[in-house]
Amino acid sequence: MAFSYAVALTGGIATGKSTVSEIFKSYGVAVIDADTVAHQVLDKQRDQIAELFGVEYIQGGVVDRKSLGALVFRDHEAKAKLEALVHPLIRQEIIRQSEALDRLGAVYLVDVPLFYETNRYPIERVIVVYAPRAIQLERLMKRNGWTREEAEQRIDAQMDIETKRDRATYLIDNSGDLHALQSECDKIYHKIKQ
Repeated sequence: MAFSYAVALTGGIATGKSTVSEIFKSYGVAVIDADTVAHQVLDKQRDQIAELFGVEYIQGGVVDRKSLGALVFRDHEAKAKLEALVHPLIRQEIIRQSEALDRLGAVYLVDVPLFYETNRYPIERVIVVYAPRAIQLERLMKRNGWTREEAEQRIDAQMDIETKRDRATYLIDNSGDLHALQSECDKIYHKIKQ
C-alpha cells in the first residue's frame, strides 16, 4: 500500500520547502517531489498541451511552463482542462514512487506544495515549512522579480500559511537564516525517524 512510511512536506509559496527538501536529502531521506513529477508529466503530454492550448506553449520540444502557468492562473477554464489532463497522471506516478519507497521500509518525504488544498494523498504526518506572509512577499518579489501585487496574488491563491501552520504535525519555522533552518530541520528529522 502506498504512503505507509511517507511524511508529507508542504508550506506556502516562498516559505523554503525546496531548501528543507535538500536538507532532508542530505540526511539520506528520499524525497518524492510533486513539482518534479508534474514537470515530467507535462513534458510527456506536450502533444496534448499543444492540442488543448496551442503550439505556442511548446518551446524547444518541452512545455513552456511559465507561459502556460500565466494562462491557467488567469483563466479558470484553461486551469480545469490542464488539471483534468495532468493531475491523474501525476497522482499515478507519485503512488508508483511511493510504493517503491515503502518496500524499503524507511521514512521518506512527499513534497506536495498544495497538500492541504488538493487533499489527494492519504498521508497522516505532515511537515509544514512556515514563514510569515511578510517574509513570503519579500522572498517572492526578490526571487521572481514580481511586483507586490503579483506576489500577493500567488500567495492568495493558496491556503493561508497560518491555517497550514495550525494543521501541521511538525512545524519547521523558516523565518530566520539558513543556520536556524538547519537547526529546525535537525529537530524534526530526529522526530520523524523514531
